[in-house]
Amino acid sequence: MKISARNRLKGKIVEVVNGATTAHVRIDVGGSIVTAAITNDSVDELGLKVGGEAYAVIKASDVMVGID
Repeated sequence: MKISARNRLKGKIVEVVNGATTAHVRIDVGGSIVTAAITNDSVDELGLKVGGEAYAVIKASDVMVGID
């Protein structure tokens, strides 16, 4: 698959929590956790399961930075 996003982070799925319509998929990328909110249908169609490998693909026009 070719896509325009350059920020592709490969990792292992550590948690999938399905809600009413949206699931939260947590991916361990080198010790950091990335959480994606996707539809329950997408979880099913992609066969996402804890322990499986997946890519977190980040494509954003804005990135916010903050400090304490």
